[in-house]
Amino acid sequence: MLSARSLQRSQLLHEQTYEMLRSAILSGELAAGSRLIETQLAEQLQVSRTPIREALRLLQRDHLVTVDAQGAMRVALLSIEDAIQLYDCRIALEQLSVSAACRMATPEQLEQIESTLQQAERAILNSSHSLTPYQLLHLDYQFHRLLAESSDNTWLVQILDQVFDKMSLLRLRTIEHNPNVLEIRGEHRRILEAIRKRDALAAMQAIQYHLISSKDRVVEEIQALDQHSLEPSENSETF
Repeated sequence: MLSARSLQRSQLLHEQTYEMLRSAILSGELAAGSRLIETQLAEQLQVSRTPIREALRLLQRDHLVTVDAQGAMRVALLSIEDAIQLYDCRIALEQLSVSAACRMATPEQLEQIESTLQQAERAILNSSHSLTPYQLLHLDYQFHRLLAESSDNTWLVQILDQVFDKMSLLRLRTIEHNPNVLEIRGEHRRILEAIRKRDALAAMQAIQYHLISSKDRVVEEIQALDQHSLEPSENSETF
């Protein structure tokens, strides 16, 4: 559940509310598919229903909130088709990202990417069971965003940020059930080594392999989750 947090009145209330709800959705605090009830959210955030309503409208614009067939608002629950399309976007955009990084990345940026990768490697090697799904995904996000930043293309970074947001919904859902869906060691290392060598072709091939493999793992996990949701529970009765 959302905890009550102080809101700075100097900022428009609905904007603060939007940021709070967006953060809760992208961190998994508000799970994909969960219903969003204005009165409950207003009580939890200690605001009126007006900023809640406006914040939900903005989240609908961002495709982080949807309206179901009964008219209830819910955190977006992405489908297999959504997953495939988002990954296809990432494959195209991130091949551009690493290709440009091979030309533009500074030694300082490469060291920052290396540091982030080493942090992920140590965390998974030493304490994989203590990391939350959100923490694992944040390590992955940091690596990919630093790659984009090193391309020296600000528009590319902005577009990828939008894709990353949508994928957070998708990947939190799958990694909670199977942490092995996420691979942020060997595949990331190969991408970075290609960029260090300024080998654009090898970097593009490495990122393509990484994202296609990730897409396959995620799609397989969604299929398993969808199949499980269709199975009758042990306690269900047949009439």
